Amino acid sequence: MGSIVDQLTKKRLLTPPNFIRYNIHYETMMGSVAYGVSSDESDIDVYGFCIPPKNIIFPHLSGEILGFGKQIKRFEQYQQHHIEDKSKQKEYDITIFNIVKYFQLCMDNNPNMIDSLFVPRRCILHSTQIGEHVRENRKLFLHKGAWFKFKGYAYSQVHKMQIKEPDENSTRYEMIKKYGFDVKFGYHVVRLLNEIEQILIEGNLDLERNREQLKSIRRGEWGIDDIIEYFEKKEKELESVYSASKLQHSPDENKIKSLLLECLEIHYGSLSDAIKIETPVNEIIDELQECINKLRKVI
Repeated sequence: MGSIVDQLTKKRLLTPPNFIRYNIHYETMMGSVAYGVSSDESDIDVYGFCIPPKNIIFPHLSGEILGFGKQIKRFEQYQQHHIEDKSKQKEYDITIFNIVKYFQLCMDNNPNMIDSLFVPRRCILHSTQIGEHVRENRKLFLHKGAWFKFKGYAYSQVHKMQIKEPDENSTRYEMIKKYGFDVKFGYHVVRLLNEIEQILIEGNLDLERNREQLKSIRRGEWGIDDIIEYFEKKEKELESVYSASKLQHSPDENKIKSLLLECLEIHYGSLSDAIKIETPVNEIIDELQECINKLRKVI
């Protein structure tokens, strides 16, 4: 089956550039669907990545000199929201990233991007050899810097949860009227803290592990004070968890870059005209030693 972007384009519900439509390597459902707490009315958030034409990633191939004259327009992502597919009675929000930006955001441990790598298999809508290769190596992106990113996002959700006067025409208005606060922001606070705890302790992430807890929050079984108390207690606990974590302190940029180049080479073929990859000295020494050993056997 083709990607959801391709399907929606055929139905004339999307109008992406053709290079996106035909070069998507990974698409997955996100949000409440991935966390196991969705309802039949939930919109479907779709994240993914594509590989654009070679000259977009390597602009010098088109003769561009960085900072001089007319510059090639940089493609970073394609987004379209509130796409209503009446035939399936579904509404989609689509975000497709340039693979380079996708890797950068994952390396930065952006919570949404990390989630997109660790979704349950049932959420994956489209995945090529390259998509599978990235997913198989997804733990490579995790590092202790995730604690600060996830905590920052959780703080943001706490702030949004405490806003009591939304627009009367917004979907939040009815929720706050019913529960006294926005339970959606509330469950995201708890979710983010649970996720970073898994990452720091296990170096892995199961997005559905705490789904029953999250469902209870969405049903209004937790008050706003319960959420804040959970946040404050968990934050203190996680400071100690962070200190004891055996995860690497920062991303291994060289390994992640190698993974990115592998993906680009699978897609484009040889990158010899695009990038010069220096052979590490230790590899040269190993090769020389292997040649010497072979010569000794001959002699």
